[in-house]
Amino acid sequence: MAEHIRTELRTGAPDAELLESLRRLAAASQAVDGAPPFSEQTLVELGKDRRDAGAAPLTIACAWSNENLVGAAAVVHEHTDDGGEQTLTELTVDPQHRRRGVGTQLASELESAVLSPEADASHRAWAHGGHPGGPKLADAFRWGPVRELWRMRLDNDVPLPAVELDESVTLRRFRPGTDEQAWLRANAKAFIDHPEQGQLTMEDLQARMAEDWFDPEGFFLAWSAADGDGADGDGADPQLLGFHWTKMPAPEEPDAEQLGEVYAVGVLPAAQGRRLGTSLTLAGIEYLRAQGADATILYVDASNASAAALYKKLGFRVWDIDIQYAPLTDPDAAQA
Repeated sequence: MAEHIRTELRTGAPDAELLESLRRLAAASQAVDGAPPFSEQTLVELGKDRRDAGAAPLTIACAWSNENLVGAAAVVHEHTDDGGEQTLTELTVDPQHRRRGVGTQLASELESAVLSPEADASHRAWAHGGHPGGPKLADAFRWGPVRELWRMRLDNDVPLPAVELDESVTLRRFRPGTDEQAWLRANAKAFIDHPEQGQLTMEDLQARMAEDWFDPEGFFLAWSAADGDGADGDGADPQLLGFHWTKMPAPEEPDAEQLGEVYAVGVLPAAQGRRLGTSLTLAGIEYLRAQGADATILYVDASNASAAALYKKLGFRVWDIDIQYAPLTDPDAAQA
């Protein structure tokens, strides 16, 4: 007898039981695919209190075999600066239930509801790690690639140049309870054109600080103030010039590599041209190696030629690729 797969749509926050099932499903997919099926921001949104003003609306498509979650898609709904709406979708199927049409069922469920071509919204979807099912599913629903995100890797046997900072720059670690607002302002300026990083809110920052992997000692801030306290003596606003936030979560499996991550490197426009980006990157990599990382990874947009060139010069190589898709009928897709 053929296995019966039941699909359903849910809106709003998942309850604790569904959230745990989503996390188990994501872990099972990552163990086989080598890349997480849901981005960190999507996981943050799934865990948010939807009553909070900063929480984006959510739609979750679930595929069930009996009482087991065998596939899911998360759709985050957001408002654009021009007053429109955009959605970002990520989908995965349990490795033991693939090639049975589960992904197609989930995509069909979403297309008939929130991802309808007639909907007044801009739709995007991620396929992480270059999974071969991504282009097949996209082609079946007439979506095409519009963006590439590279995951790059630097092995520990690659030598690094020395960190060189201008004498007017002081490097110190992030101080929880003190530096949040200054960092949020600097992050927004450094990533003003970035569709995800530049939109982080205080709640997003606090959610990441609550994670087990958060380590303020691996969060480097470059200040112009000589004493490194982030403020001039006259009480002016903090002179934060740039930052490097590193990340080193525990491996998913006991025998897996311990990977450190160049999580976010940002330099404010006014501080460009002082090699701060290179120095901050090197300081973070040195810290990750000292903490026992087997290798260092990072994510960079393929279209960001200057950043990609910097990382390649330091010895990073492209490891795998995330691809973002959009409906071929979307007039903005060609501009993405």
